[in-house]
Amino acid sequence: MNKTKIEWCDSTWNPVTGCRHGCDYCYARRISRRFGKELPDFSGYPATHCGGHMVDNKFDNNPYPFLFEPTFHAYRLKEPRHKRKPQTIFVCSMADLFGEWVPVEWIEEVFEACKKAPQHRYLFLTKNPERYTSLAMAGILPEEDNFWYGSSAPTPDSPFWWSDRHNTFISIEPMLEEFNSAGRGRDFAQKWFILGAMTGPGGKRHSPRREWVENIVEVARVSGTPVFMKDSLLPIMGEENMLRELPWKETDG
Repeated sequence: MNKTKIEWCDSTWNPVTGCRHGCDYCYARRISRRFGKELPDFSGYPATHCGGHMVDNKFDNNPYPFLFEPTFHAYRLKEPRHKRKPQTIFVCSMADLFGEWVPVEWIEEVFEACKKAPQHRYLFLTKNPERYTSLAMAGILPEEDNFWYGSSAPTPDSPFWWSDRHNTFISIEPMLEEFNSAGRGRDFAQKWFILGAMTGPGGKRHSPRREWVENIVEVARVSGTPVFMKDSLLPIMGEENMLRELPWKETDG
């Protein structure tokens, strides 16, 4: 687990790294290339698990031994248990844990590790929220109050996930287009909105308009949904208009 500058959580934890979505604005891919070093995998595991990798121990002091290819770091599963002070943890900030390529066994092991450290709050985020549905139907998706399931939605046609039995939220970051809630029904019945602009290469060219942000806030105010604006929106909104609301009390465990 690592402390993080991500404003809406305390730490990131990456028992799984890597992703195959191929987003051209992905910060995680850039990080893996900067700090990783591609190594050969002689285990035979990729041939039997759709090209994924598994490492039982950190080696070569390399956090991304196969760069951005999906990798299960089994040695990291115990990390939440070693932190007794309650934290809000972004799970798999360097991966999409719910990508179609991720074996369900990896997901189940991550869930079990979370359950063994119930003092923390766990936030998940995916661009493939349909996987939440299939896991829920299989009885695998935990319903505990400290599990939060987010849908990453940079555009209004991105799939959202909603459930009356789970905590769900939407992360609209980067906000690439104007959102119109008309016709979305319960898709917008979330417990939390996270809003942010693109950072890094191309960020200025894809900066959201102020009215796009204000429109989402207006929808959230009608439904009573908290809104958290990331610091990337400061140049657009100004400090006096920034919202940094959380769907839980700061004192909650």
